[in-house]
Amino acid sequence: MSDKPKKIVHIHLDSQNYKTVLNAGDHQLIADEPESAGGQDLGPDPYDLLLMSLGTCTAITLRMYAERKGWPVEDIYLELRHHKDHAEDCEDCDDPRAMIDKIEKEVIVKGDLDEEQINRLLEISQKCPVYKTLTGEVSIDSSIEKR
Repeated sequence: MSDKPKKIVHIHLDSQNYKTVLNAGDHQLIADEPESAGGQDLGPDPYDLLLMSLGTCTAITLRMYAERKGWPVEDIYLELRHHKDHAEDCEDCDDPRAMIDKIEKEVIVKGDLDEEQINRLLEISQKCPVYKTLTGEVSIDSSIEKR
């Protein structure tokens, strides 16, 4: 078992359609669905937040690595896209409409770096903790309480 305390966030959705208040310690964000889905578009939707989490973790990991190596990374920019793709390689899937979630992550790094450093940064971009969580096995224990 890890010595680190569990990460805890609080999510609250009241009667305002899909506007959701997210709290992590002293930080608060608003999430929502777009108007086309019945929301008010007051904040990012859940998949936006997922991409933001992966992108932020990747950028921070790259910055930490570059600083440790003393590499001249001036700026890090990421563009992430999410879509569902037909599971064509899933011949034995029970559901013929099976879809696979696809995330495309483009990393742009500004700095006087050689090809070997750029390739190493691409490798490191796949080692951030959120990337490992998303590509690893995740167990979610759910419970519900009525108040």
